[in-house]
Amino acid sequence: MLYLITGGSGSGKSEYAEKLAVSMHQKGLAAGGLFYIATMYPYDGECEERICKHQAMRKGKGFQTQECFVHLEQIHVGEKDVVLLECMSNLLANEMYQKDGSLKERGKAADLQLETAVLKPLLCLEQQAGCLVVVTNEVFSDGMRYEAETEEYVRLLGRANTFLAQRADAVIEVVCSIPLLHFHKSKDGGLPC
Repeated sequence: MLYLITGGSGSGKSEYAEKLAVSMHQKGLAAGGLFYIATMYPYDGECEERICKHQAMRKGKGFQTQECFVHLEQIHVGEKDVVLLECMSNLLANEMYQKDGSLKERGKAADLQLETAVLKPLLCLEQQAGCLVVVTNEVFSDGMRYEAETEEYVRLLGRANTFLAQRADAVIEVVCSIPLLHFHKSKDGGLPC
């Protein structure tokens, strides 16, 4: 199962994603471990504060945390594990801007690197796990123009989000801590948790 959770900054998407992952784990829908793949690189004090906030949010929920800033293909999980990847936008930025990242080209060449460095490893993770919850950011509706480098990042994040949404069992946008279901493969159409 693949769930894509999206929303703007401070929307409550991380909290919802954690609840969903814990719920899936408790329901025994995937009866293995409960893993949290943390992708935020501690660039500065602000990032460190956000990391501490997320660590506090998941404390006591049973997550086993694995940090993965780049090279998602190195993560391996069991077939009954529930995995929460927090988050796609950080992983993509790391692959583009970290020295050891794999996404250094731009334009069509970047699309191929995105597929190899991010999307294929995500598909492998989805196939390995019983349930994969991916958090991403909605950065497309502000109507602002950015410098070329930022425009390329936004374009690639859009490609990644679209790819995941097309594969997902559910796409849930969180607005003001309210989950809005955009797509779900189940017949009943209800929210997963």
